[in-house]
Amino acid sequence: MSNYDALIARLAEINYLAQAGAVLGWDHQCYMPSGGAQARAESLAVISKIAHEMSVADETKRLLEGAEAEISGVDLDDDRALTLRVVRRNYDKAAKLPTSLVAAISRETAIGHETWVHAREKSDWSLFAPTVERLLDLSRQVADCLGHTGNRYDALLDQYEPGMKTADVARVFGELRPGLVALVKDIAAAPPVSDDILRRDFDEAGQLAFGEKVIRRLGFDFTRGRQDRAVHPFCTSFGRNDVRITTRFDKNWLPMALMGTIHETGHALYEQGFDPKDDATPLSGATSLGFHESQSRLWENIVGRSRAFWNVFYPDLQAQFPGTLDDVDVDTFYRAINRVDPSLIRVEADEVTYCLHIMLRFEMEQAMISGDLAVADVPAAWNEKMRDYLGITPPNDAEGCLQDVHWSGASFGYFPTYAIGTILSAQLFEKAVAEKPAIPVELAAGEFAGLLDWLREKVHRPGQRYQPAELVQRICGEPAQSHSYLKYLNEKFRDVYQIS
Repeated sequence: MSNYDALIARLAEINYLAQAGAVLGWDHQCYMPSGGAQARAESLAVISKIAHEMSVADETKRLLEGAEAEISGVDLDDDRALTLRVVRRNYDKAAKLPTSLVAAISRETAIGHETWVHAREKSDWSLFAPTVERLLDLSRQVADCLGHTGNRYDALLDQYEPGMKTADVARVFGELRPGLVALVKDIAAAPPVSDDILRRDFDEAGQLAFGEKVIRRLGFDFTRGRQDRAVHPFCTSFGRNDVRITTRFDKNWLPMALMGTIHETGHALYEQGFDPKDDATPLSGATSLGFHESQSRLWENIVGRSRAFWNVFYPDLQAQFPGTLDDVDVDTFYRAINRVDPSLIRVEADEVTYCLHIMLRFEMEQAMISGDLAVADVPAAWNEKMRDYLGITPPNDAEGCLQDVHWSGASFGYFPTYAIGTILSAQLFEKAVAEKPAIPVELAAGEFAGLLDWLREKVHRPGQRYQPAELVQRICGEPAQSHSYLKYLNEKFRDVYQIS
């Protein structure tokens, strides 16, 4: 067996270990009783330890170096070369991290999730603050091990969006902010849109049934996936043929479950869409979290909040909840589901103000990592930024600094990818329509296969062959940019609010 083949076989074993850990993580958030947190933390720590030791072992290094020598001189677009580029990047990063640190993070985040759930239920940041202190310390250690040029946040961001720097995110936000502020100002001056109809009584069973009907039509394969409930919606994958999504319900707020389900389905379609020939290889995976978020935001917003979508599905929604929406026409519903109004909760934010929530978190995380913001001061700082960015103040910690699960998982550096993906979703959709002009007509007829097929070919099947910047260039013929997103927002919301 060649070094290359032996390396791929070894990495497949490591991948299967990671999948086993992911199953335990999914069960942790969906079904595990809270009393099991400590034992589950130890189980996850052991799996992380074994997988990391295998990843950085001398045998892995020997096989990688041997494989690189074997394919020396092959075309850079050869799958073997692309695979080894991914492996080299992952190995070099993993080799810088002590196994003890990897295990400690796994253990602490498993316990941290339960602590966050409890603190959120009690709406008390102080119950979660000691966990955040420990996770910040571990994250700083990770950044220092990985290396940086003075900004630890760069190293953390690179784990989720390879090649991107903190300064790049700040530049993108700086370009985006003026356009968002101008549009928010124009909308504020327009006659208001009410979303009261979305707050009527929608029973949970009906929401679940309707949501599953929708995502089947979008292309989610229930023979290779399932949906469950969780405190915070997420998507996880144990391989292309076992992809799990979760949602949560509020019987008096329809968008919570429905739009959350469509959002997580966007992630799941990406995971189910990797090339079968890449199964159990380093190429089977998303190129970045920004690209992952581009898929969830595209399906949730550009498709799921479109007029064409609701022209198709609104009669089904009315039939699912007899009498609840009989007095509401589709145009009124469409405007309600697209109401722009500064809100407390990020995952329920409208499209226009959504990125402002991300800018807030981006600034908070940098200050926390650098030590400029003390953990005890997070609630006050959060509330101040909410007033500055959105003009509203959270009434409690649960609707403020405790609303997101990410910090319990030490996912510092993750939040910017939501905005990157949101911006990229419009750029990708614009390119899809340019290459397949029938897509809007198909969507209006309730046919989603044309768009999904385009995304499968351009985004999903390439997997990790290309770095994010390379993949954007290959697909769109240009670097990532924000003007497509601002154009989309202005066209859509000036119509919704009847602004000339």
